[in-house]
Amino acid sequence: MNGVLLIDKPAGMTSHDVVARIRKIIGERRVGHTGTLDPFATGLLVLLIGRATRLAQFLSGAEKEYEGLIRLGYATDTGDMTGVRIESGSHAQTRSAQSLRPDEIQAAMASLKGEIEQVPPMYSAKKVQGKKLYEFARAGQQVERQPVRVTIREFEMLSPADELLRANDDGSVDLRVRVVCSAGTYIRTLAEDLGQKLGIGSHLAELRRTRAGLFQIDEALTFERLAEVCKLEMLDDALVSPYRALSHLPVIELDTEQARQTRHGLGLELAHDGPQTLTDGDAIRLSLNNELIAVGRFDASEGAVHPAVVLVTE
Repeated sequence: MNGVLLIDKPAGMTSHDVVARIRKIIGERRVGHTGTLDPFATGLLVLLIGRATRLAQFLSGAEKEYEGLIRLGYATDTGDMTGVRIESGSHAQTRSAQSLRPDEIQAAMASLKGEIEQVPPMYSAKKVQGKKLYEFARAGQQVERQPVRVTIREFEMLSPADELLRANDDGSVDLRVRVVCSAGTYIRTLAEDLGQKLGIGSHLAELRRTRAGLFQIDEALTFERLAEVCKLEMLDDALVSPYRALSHLPVIELDTEQARQTRHGLGLELAHDGPQTLTDGDAIRLSLNNELIAVGRFDASEGAVHPAVVLVTE
């Protein structure tokens, strides 16, 4: 039982909760994930099963895609719908939500595309001084956080024109959006930054991850469907093979002797017809008959690939 399992995470669970639930359903202790989702968020969670847990380093940096709902009108102390409403300090707004115009919203969104800097939110799992930021936040402490560079490749409105500025009962308006971004991007922070551009408090009211790298939400299973699959003894069919899971990496097809050497951790000298665009340190799939034997790293000084993670040892 080795491979990638795609799960459609429901709201109200941490990613750790999902891992624990999956362990019980499939009866396998070796389960990990390639990137967390906030408890209130739903959507695609990429899990690694069995020996494939060792492949996390090659998947965690994948580009992500989300659909979300940004509520313009007031901020919260967490930046999302789980927090307490705040209307003071830097979050104070200078205008009403109904005064916003579609063209200025689009201009503000466009200004947040490309490479930008984000300050990690206090209510996040990022570690500072050995502690998770949300632990400081729950204790009422503020911690200095260094901005990180992220890439917002796409940031667009999905709200129909006739619903774009329709007021909620509390005077706020909802903006449904689609975001394509680099790993490590905080969509909550993006929602807050959009509000600051518009001079209005804002927060993230809904979030759903629809893609992680090559994996789409349409491929994901609910807990209920996974339980049915296990009952029918079809789990192997539901797993994405390690070979396919790393299809974004170049591949070298091994012969039987090369596969034996790779399983024993020996390096492989590249032939002249090997991948031509490699740079030092690049990861490469090492495969025998479309089965991933190992992932290697290219050593430019030697013109060779050395196994970094060996999956098949026999």
